[in-house]
Amino acid sequence: MITAIGDVMRRCYDKGWITTRDGNASVRLRGANCVYITPSGIRKNTIRVEDIIKMKIVSGGQELQIPEGTKPSGELHMHWLLQRSATKTRAVLHVHPTHVIAAMHAGWDLKELCKPFAEIYRYTRVGPNVPEIPAVTEQLGNATYLAMCPTDNLEFDIVGQVGHGVCAVAGDPWTAYEHVERLDHICEIVLKSGVKPPTSL
Repeated sequence: MITAIGDVMRRCYDKGWITTRDGNASVRLRGANCVYITPSGIRKNTIRVEDIIKMKIVSGGQELQIPEGTKPSGELHMHWLLQRSATKTRAVLHVHPTHVIAAMHAGWDLKELCKPFAEIYRYTRVGPNVPEIPAVTEQLGNATYLAMCPTDNLEFDIVGQVGHGVCAVAGDPWTAYEHVERLDHICEIVLKSGVKPPTSL
């Protein structure tokens, strides 16, 4: 499972969804008192399993203990919000898929964009867009969590972050990757069709 983090990040790089130092991913294994996450700024096209940072969950499950000398992803706050209540194995993936970002830039609400396409909504629950918020901020983490967990329960598999990227959650890194792949594919179809969004964001 931890090896899959690097495999998925390399695939995202190959797909053009991130540049070398972009994107991040985390995994929390079922029953484990730790979270594994990608380091900040490391080249994702050459990431190794030994590069992944293991952080213990402390303070009665309320905080993460960052090992001395390590620098977890700048999006750690977002990952922790989505990982802290997990009771089963959970993976969180944040990347920047080109067609998804372009669709949001064109004014599409991704949840509405996907409604006519059964091949995505049968397998991937797309939530509301997260508005444009600066990256690596607690505000972005909070807004992403609220979009995915509006009732403090995980209700969606993926949300778009306007002007930035997506956040996908699943039981393993590859399934999270598949949510991104489906959404990017549908966004590419819609953009190539020339159909415009009914309203602007």
